[in-house]
Amino acid sequence: MDQGIPEEVLQNSELMKDLAEVAKDMALLKGVLMRIQESPNGSELVTYAPFTLFPTPLPKALYHQAVAVQPLFNTLVDKISQDSHFLQEALASTIAVDEFTARLFRIHQQVLEEGRAQSIFLGINRSDYMVDRKADGSTSLKQIEINTIAASFGGLSSATPEIHRHVLRVAGRIQDSQRVMDNNPAKGLAKGIIKAWELYGAEKAVVLFVVEEKQRNIFDQRFVENEIWARNIPVIRRRFGQVSKTGLLDKDRRLFVEGKEVAVLYFRNGYDPENYSSEQDWEARLMMERSRAVKCPDISTQLVGTKKVQQVLAKPGVLERFLPEQPQAVEQIRATFAGLYTLDPGPEGDRTVQMALESPDRFVLKPQREGGGNNIYGSEICATLQNSEDRMAYILMDKLHPAPTNNCLLRRDAPVKMSSCVPELGVFGVYVRQVNDLVMNQCAGHLLRSKSTEHSDGGVVAGVAVLDNPLLF
Repeated sequence: MDQGIPEEVLQNSELMKDLAEVAKDMALLKGVLMRIQESPNGSELVTYAPFTLFPTPLPKALYHQAVAVQPLFNTLVDKISQDSHFLQEALASTIAVDEFTARLFRIHQQVLEEGRAQSIFLGINRSDYMVDRKADGSTSLKQIEINTIAASFGGLSSATPEIHRHVLRVAGRIQDSQRVMDNNPAKGLAKGIIKAWELYGAEKAVVLFVVEEKQRNIFDQRFVENEIWARNIPVIRRRFGQVSKTGLLDKDRRLFVEGKEVAVLYFRNGYDPENYSSEQDWEARLMMERSRAVKCPDISTQLVGTKKVQQVLAKPGVLERFLPEQPQAVEQIRATFAGLYTLDPGPEGDRTVQMALESPDRFVLKPQREGGGNNIYGSEICATLQNSEDRMAYILMDKLHPAPTNNCLLRRDAPVKMSSCVPELGVFGVYVRQVNDLVMNQCAGHLLRSKSTEHSDGGVVAGVAVLDNPLLF
């Protein structure tokens, strides 16, 4: 493992088993927990969230590049969310074939036609990257996607550094333990929510976490929630169905749920078609969007996170449209873009299809979905593009080639064994805008996840990736 844990440590199977037990117990002590699959809505049975035994080497320069560019991405996302003409142009082909994106877009249009009631806007984004290695050995930071809704694991990743430091100390790697950085996204994310609540200006109003039916990842959210409670700001957790039954707008479009005024809506749900189980759920989302409450994200910002917008932003001249007097910012953002290609009808889209059919292993086919496990690879790209009349629902992206390293992935009921793994770096960004003034814009910490090279795609909750920490070199 280059710049990482020596092979003599990794090859010592008895030491690995001992360290794994130490690591699991430390995870339980630090609250790095998930509810078990069999009991997703009860905390009587919990386990440690999956994580790596050791932190993973990551080039220091690329880490700092990702942190430095995050406030620029925050600004970009915020500016795009205010440009309804751009969103309509960018998503026109997608909403023609993707009903879920179309449904979100119709809510966006309805809110605009009625006139936005909210004047305070809160964004919590996570920009995800891989370190791409070229044939000559050179490396570069390339963005996979930007998440503008329900960006997870800011909570649990606030508690993982101490686990890896402890494991390294027990392994006799005290100097390496000092290379594991402090990281507290939970505090940073809560800071944005608290600022939005303060600007809303209603002392008795609550922060509402809009949550999923199955809440295995509740402890990740509790880290953020508890930071808000520490400021004596009340937090409630409700599902779409509960908001539908008890929610209402008053004549000033203030939102009340169960009689409590809502200042901030923090969506940890609503990013996937399956999150809306009934028409009542969609009506609840519309009611929330029509309200004065600060939405995180509002519907326009959620649309900015679609893969189609990501692909359009990579076209020449588009970044300049939003950052016309910031050529250096444009350069910094564009440097992170991988190759992105349209599948819209016409000659350019036809060329993309032909390119993908000729060399499918060079690419990833991405639908407009969040949450991990949705991408298409290899021969399945050919099958999808040959048989699909709805190719506009996807974008094509260059496949990246991160350098694998050896590590142990610790999961409940899985044997302790060495795996070849690749990491993915996420950087959290938080911003708050009041009317036209950006009153907060900052990087709020990082998330590193690793997965075995056996798997092409999938997140932590999907059971593929695991939590990790960068070991900078």
